[in-house]
Amino acid sequence: MTAYDAAKVWKTSQGAGVTVAVVDTGVDSSQPDLTGQVLSGKDFTGTGDPHKDDVGHGTAMASLIAGHGHGVNGSAGVMGLAPKAKILPLRVKVTTGGGGEGRIDTAGWVAGVRYAVEQGASVINLSLDDSSAYPGSKAAKAIEYAQAHDVVVVASAGNDAGTVNYPAALPGVVAVSAVDKDLNFWSKSNTGNVTVAAPGVEVVQADPTTSSGYAVADGTSGSTAYVSAIVALLRSKYPDLTAGQIINRLVKSASFVNNKGKTAPDKELGYGIARPGTALTMDIPKGPKEGPLAKSSSSTSTNSGTSSEDNDSTSQAKKKKSSSGSILLIVGIAAVVVVIAILFAVIRSRRNGRNGGSGPGGGVPPQGTGYPPHPPTGHQPYPNSAPNQGYPAPPGQSPQQPNPYAQQPPHQGQ
Repeated sequence: MTAYDAAKVWKTSQGAGVTVAVVDTGVDSSQPDLTGQVLSGKDFTGTGDPHKDDVGHGTAMASLIAGHGHGVNGSAGVMGLAPKAKILPLRVKVTTGGGGEGRIDTAGWVAGVRYAVEQGASVINLSLDDSSAYPGSKAAKAIEYAQAHDVVVVASAGNDAGTVNYPAALPGVVAVSAVDKDLNFWSKSNTGNVTVAAPGVEVVQADPTTSSGYAVADGTSGSTAYVSAIVALLRSKYPDLTAGQIINRLVKSASFVNNKGKTAPDKELGYGIARPGTALTMDIPKGPKEGPLAKSSSSTSTNSGTSSEDNDSTSQAKKKKSSSGSILLIVGIAAVVVVIAILFAVIRSRRNGRNGGSGPGGGVPPQGTGYPPHPPTGHQPYPNSAPNQGYPAPPGQSPQQPNPYAQQPPHQGQ
């Protein structure tokens, strides 16, 4: 039994007909696990190529959402949870500060959100945090615009063990925290207004910046991508449900399995760990069109795109001490040295405890071996060249069999 029994889930839905916008660092459409899945998209960096990903983060998220593996019968590579969903890549500029922190351009991702709506995406994945996305800001109005157009917005809670970051903390956004292979709350995941949790520790994903094309990482970025995939499965299965009613299925089917004594909403796990199979098949009333999450009372912006950076981040940064700047939310990268067997929501057994590896801090190194850390908010430095830490075996050896990511009691399904 596994938390995400993908083969069983796919008998009900594979995400066909759904477009998931990945507002990130671009998506490498030539990555073998993503061929045919990546739409034309749009570049907001000024270079004009949304299929270029020098950082690797956007490609990683896309692989967890819609990867289809490669080789004979898809026997190699990474399999996403919604392999028939389409990815709309919206590439946003990442800059590296003096301390090595990677920051995503606010105006870029805000414009990307609006563009995603205009292109018909019904799910938007935001594996990032931005302290300037507070209520009333241009970023918040872009999120409201998406919600007003029946789009489910999914965002990362954050990786600094603080309170849930913006934009995840905005009303109506599905805020995602992370759990490890034992379904325990990941200690670096942010807490507070969490909606659901999902796998986010030692997650294998595509990474075009490594020699093997794969990496293993910790972070609420990955857990957010998995929830976006679950939403894609639901939108494919239930095309007549509103975004709010889709979120209702997500919330009502979540479970506190292996976490006794918790009640919803829990500050760490929200309404529980998201379960795709149960969300797809459980008998759940539609509920009101607005769904269970609170919505903003401010007026919704209907303007298309945003051309200028939000200038009001200073005052909000004082209110949100857990967030400082706009950053990518993933930590603890380790390069995978060989092409791996198909992985759904699985991880490798931990052989050694680690906090981002033992190498020197990185940020965004040339060609990128990891993703931008953000030291001021508690993110761990990444090794520039990580050793094999219990991941796939070197060539000539049989790869280690993947552990089931998590276990579910028989009565709770997958």
